[in-house]
Amino acid sequence: MRGRELLLRRLMPLLVLLVVATTAAPAAEIPAIAAAADLKFALSEIATQFKRETGRELRLSFGSSGNFTRQIEQGAPFEMFLSADENYIFRLAEQGRTVDRGRLYALGQVGLFVPHGSQLRVDAELADLRAALQEGRIKRFAIANPEHAPYGRAARALLESTGLWDSIEAHLVLGENAAQAMQFAASGASQGGIVPLALALAPEIARRGQFILLPAAWYARDPLRQRMVLLKSAGDSAAAFYAYLLQPAAREILARYGFVEPPESE
Repeated sequence: MRGRELLLRRLMPLLVLLVVATTAAPAAEIPAIAAAADLKFALSEIATQFKRETGRELRLSFGSSGNFTRQIEQGAPFEMFLSADENYIFRLAEQGRTVDRGRLYALGQVGLFVPHGSQLRVDAELADLRAALQEGRIKRFAIANPEHAPYGRAARALLESTGLWDSIEAHLVLGENAAQAMQFAASGASQGGIVPLALALAPEIARRGQFILLPAAWYARDPLRQRMVLLKSAGDSAAAFYAYLLQPAAREILARYGFVEPPESE
C-alpha cells in the first residue's frame, strides 16, 4: 500500500501538468481580434464562416478604434486589429507594434437612421432634420463620440459641412462607439442618428426604423478608410484570418453590409 501511495505522489505533479495543458492550451491558441464597432455583424459572420471552413476559432472584441489603439499601446494581448481609421494603424506601426503598415480592407459609409415613432423624417438632403432643429422637435440625436470613434468624427464632419453642427451639438447623445450610437438611435432613446451603413443593414436593426445613405462628400474631411494589421504577437490563426479577409468569400460579406472595396493598390 505504501508503495502505491509513493507512486501516486510522484505522478501527481505530472497529472496536474497534463490537466492544465489539455484545458489551458486551446484557450491560449484562440487569437484575440480587436475590431471597430461597425464590423460587429459583418465580421461575426465572416468569423463563423472562417471557423466552418478552417476549424480555427477567434475571439472577437468590438469597440472604438481609438480605445483599442490605447489598449494595444498599453500591452493588450490582441493579435490583429481592424480599425475604422487607418491613422490608428499607422500610429501603432510607427511604434513598432505591428508586422507592417497593414492593408486597407474597406471604405465605410454613414447615413441617417430614424426609429419608428420618431417625429423626424428621413430625407437625403437632411431638410427635415434642419427644420426639426428650428422647430424644437429634436431633443436627442445620436452619434459616436468624435474623440475616439472614427464614425463619430465622420458624423461631426458631415454635420459641420451641412451647417447643422452648431444647432445640433447641444442635443447630441454620444455613443462610446458606433455600435452604441446605433443602439441609441434604434431603441428610440434619440429621435435619430448618424450611424454606419454596416450596422443599419443588419436585419435586427433595419426593422426598427428607416435609414438613408448620405453623400461621402459631406464627410470627405474625415473619410472612413478602414485598415487592418497583424500585431507583432500574431500567430498562425490570426495570420490565416488576415489572409481570409482578402478572399472573395469574405469580400462578399463585407459588400453585403455596405462596405466599399478599396482599390487593390491601397
